[in-house]
Amino acid sequence: MPILVTGASGFVGGAVARALVQAGAHVRVLMRQTANADLVKDLPVDIVTGDVRDYQSVLQATRGCLQVYHVAALYKLWVRRKQDMYDCNVLGTENILRAAREVGVEKVVYTSSVATLGLPGDGRQGTEDTPVSLADMVGHYKRSKFLAEQVALHYAQDGLPLVIVNPSTPVGGGDIKPTPTGKLIVDFLNGNMPGYVDTGLNVVDVEDVAQGHLLAATHGKIGEKYILGNENLTLRQILQLLAELTGRPAPRFKVPYMLALGVAYGDAALARLIPGREPFAPPVGVRLSKKKMFFSPAKAIRELGLPQTPVGEAFRKAITWFRAHGYVKGEGATPSL
Repeated sequence: MPILVTGASGFVGGAVARALVQAGAHVRVLMRQTANADLVKDLPVDIVTGDVRDYQSVLQATRGCLQVYHVAALYKLWVRRKQDMYDCNVLGTENILRAAREVGVEKVVYTSSVATLGLPGDGRQGTEDTPVSLADMVGHYKRSKFLAEQVALHYAQDGLPLVIVNPSTPVGGGDIKPTPTGKLIVDFLNGNMPGYVDTGLNVVDVEDVAQGHLLAATHGKIGEKYILGNENLTLRQILQLLAELTGRPAPRFKVPYMLALGVAYGDAALARLIPGREPFAPPVGVRLSKKKMFFSPAKAIRELGLPQTPVGEAFRKAITWFRAHGYVKGEGATPSL
């Protein structure tokens, strides 16, 4: 029986589809008519045209499937229409889980995010159980993912065999759009980072995230959440690591928070006046930078056996992939790994 993957045209979903194929699974992917299928074009997968926002196409794609991996999400910190975020992330999740229950799948793995989790605020790392509420969510991406996770928890409590995974910040090859973190890497390689803000992230190899999905399907407890992460690094440490891997200098100027926020709001206002333009650093991203997004993956390591590939290797893969696929121009395109 096939296994359905949503979001396979994206960074994490593509990695999950590839991991399933490598594990010998018969994979079916749900993909919009206009989606870029480059990440799965070389994989032996069945592509079903549809949209997570359309229940009938979701139901058709889910019929006959043994498992569902719902990875699809709109992952952006700035959108022109905020409703697009909620339609994709919340309504889309409702449609997928409703269809999974209707056809009686054996297991659902829902891809949430550490963006939905709480941070202690006292220097400790966040966990799956750190208290948090909708009021703590900054920006429409975090709010929509929080609400979508609540939908998933409700379905699990109502009997759907569902496990939730919360990836931190995936890094590696295949970041096709790219994600905000991938854009940071590309900007560094292209020499477009004059400074940095004082923030931090939990970083993990995207291939480990993909394996974490498969492990959650096998070993995860129904209704439980698992942080798929690895190492906590400040942005300055990330930039220093990129400098070591590429030979390019890391920016030394730490941008004051209020200056970064003012520039971000001005840039966002300009972006709204120019069709097709997006802000370089969205205001929500700057607001989020006030807190270091440090989390503990201990539960996933202990209960799932989540692999922990060194994050330097993940960044090396990302740099190589971006260079090979034309994201980097001029001097930054020259390999020095």
